[in-house]
Amino acid sequence: MQSSTATLDDREAPPDRQGTSSRKRWITAGVTVAALSLASFLLYRTFSKFTWDELVSSVAEVPTTHLLWAAAAAAASYVCLTGFDWMAVRYAGHRLPYRKVALTSFLALSIGHTVGMAAFSSGMIRYRFYSRWGLSTEEVAKVVLFCGVTVGIGMITLGGAGLLVRPDLGERITGFSQTWMMALGAACLVAAAGYLALAAYVRRPLHLWRWSFQMPSFRLAIGQVVIGTLNFTLVAACLHQALSAVSDMPYLGVAAIFVIANITTMISHVPGGLGVIESVVLYLMPGDGVIGGLIAFRCIYFFIPLAIGGVSFALTEIALRARGHPSRRRTA
Repeated sequence: MQSSTATLDDREAPPDRQGTSSRKRWITAGVTVAALSLASFLLYRTFSKFTWDELVSSVAEVPTTHLLWAAAAAAASYVCLTGFDWMAVRYAGHRLPYRKVALTSFLALSIGHTVGMAAFSSGMIRYRFYSRWGLSTEEVAKVVLFCGVTVGIGMITLGGAGLLVRPDLGERITGFSQTWMMALGAACLVAAAGYLALAAYVRRPLHLWRWSFQMPSFRLAIGQVVIGTLNFTLVAACLHQALSAVSDMPYLGVAAIFVIANITTMISHVPGGLGVIESVVLYLMPGDGVIGGLIAFRCIYFFIPLAIGGVSFALTEIALRARGHPSRRRTA
């Protein structure tokens, strides 16, 4: 019944709307194909230099202690990410028990981090769960937007602080002068401070083209800066632990490289930054042993949470269907 209704609506839609919808589908498909093609090319270029035995031996060179510390940092990061959703739900005007928010956050991000296009993949999972607990479609969209802004705020704050504290590392990584590195770091921190100022003093919605945004409260904005930065600090710590056995790059240098790799991932839209993170890190941190640390990092932060999140999501859906939960009839 739902399918036939959707088809009827499409037939009755004005021609210009049908054309716009068709163009969006083609654009989305094109972006997806281009991103997957880029990921395949980068993976081939990154790993074709090594034999299978070289890859295995490179991973084996990472000490167990470093792997355990990397796993601890990754686990702490995913706990930190639940704070994104906890604040976002309050920004949307709701209060849910932390256990529900934590479950939704982990399932959405453990899957979304690897699947890619997190605003859509993790957004659909968030809708699936939050709509059961009383949030409307618009409120779920606010949650997704809030979390996305928190990611950006955390990234620029960590990157800016790192460049100001160690501009020499920025010069070593990028080749630009320390003066430029300090200017860029200051600009990042000024942007974060400007966001806090908007949250403190602007209560009317901000308009950007056809969209309008309501700034969060000052307390929530402070939380975004603190928790967003802490999350990227932990992810960078995970990468640093995986690489420190084979590289002398200090933590702040690894953090700066990780921020650059993340920005490249966002621009490329490659799912999970697969191949992009590895290519950027190998370019900025050349060395034969680095590839082993990168594989360990990819497994610890992306693949293991994906496996846990995927199984957990499937079990949750099976349990809901067995109970005949009415939300299983909803479609996003």
